[in-house]
Amino acid sequence: MAQARNIKALTKNVLAPLAAFAAFLALWEGLVRAKGLPPYVLPAPSLILSRLYEDRALMAASLWVTVKIALEALALATLGGVGLALLMARSKWLERAITPYAIMLQVTPIVAIAPLLLIYLSPNNAVLVCAFLVAFFPILSNTALGLASVDHGLLDLFDLYRASAWDRLIYLRAPAALPQFLTGLRIAGGLALIGAVVAELAAGAAGQGTGLAFRIVEAGFRLDIPRMFGALALLSLAGMAIYGGLSLLTWLALKDWHESARGGPEPRGPAGPESAGSGHMRGPGTREACTFDLPGAAAYKSPKFRLTRPSPAPGAPGQSQ
Repeated sequence: MAQARNIKALTKNVLAPLAAFAAFLALWEGLVRAKGLPPYVLPAPSLILSRLYEDRALMAASLWVTVKIALEALALATLGGVGLALLMARSKWLERAITPYAIMLQVTPIVAIAPLLLIYLSPNNAVLVCAFLVAFFPILSNTALGLASVDHGLLDLFDLYRASAWDRLIYLRAPAALPQFLTGLRIAGGLALIGAVVAELAAGAAGQGTGLAFRIVEAGFRLDIPRMFGALALLSLAGMAIYGGLSLLTWLALKDWHESARGGPEPRGPAGPESAGSGHMRGPGTREACTFDLPGAAAYKSPKFRLTRPSPAPGAPGQSQ
């Protein structure tokens, strides 16, 4: 049964998109051959793959330059965004002071900033700063939202235990903000690559680039359309790889406790005295036990809080005869 479900999920998530993509490539190839279109108008997929293979050394080096800059920008944006979000969570005054400037950086078109940065910075540093600016805001806003979305009941529980500020951060605020942070990280991964490409296009127009976007500009000047399509295909694959890796990281971090990664609630077994979250009557004169799971408390002091009360004796008011 489980094997059948895995095969069905594999078919739906992997094989169906691949089949659609193969059909699209076949239709593209057939259209080019049937119409006799020249390569400088629309190259066939077979020609694009052939050109990629011929230029594999050059394109691989350029791809690595672009991906490396995007990953460095993502790492810097993660450090800066999380650090600033933690400071904003500690001080409302600081949050009100910083938020307008963070929004200003987000809404300013990066294509307008890149030429200015190329004046004051080296091409590689200008591209890195552009990618950082684009990836910074999603991490900052999502992390700040997660830190501010802590359940008030758990906050009261930590007050009851007289938890320190460090304990609140590690055992309560950080787990609560993790899903939001990972969402911002997935968004920022793609944006970092976009920012790097936009800055590289500006640098390529100035004749100062080595990344994959520079190869697109260079191929455009030479009317080498198959190389342009090949570079675009590599950029698309790089973006999908970054998003897929971050999605895998999200699943690994959340699969054991968050519903977004577990695929919905799990079926419950029969109720019993050891079942968490269930009540169980064990007969007259015994105690009725109810066990509650509290996620924040589980990581801090007590994994479960067990409330007990005596069961009414036979014949007591409220008992059915």
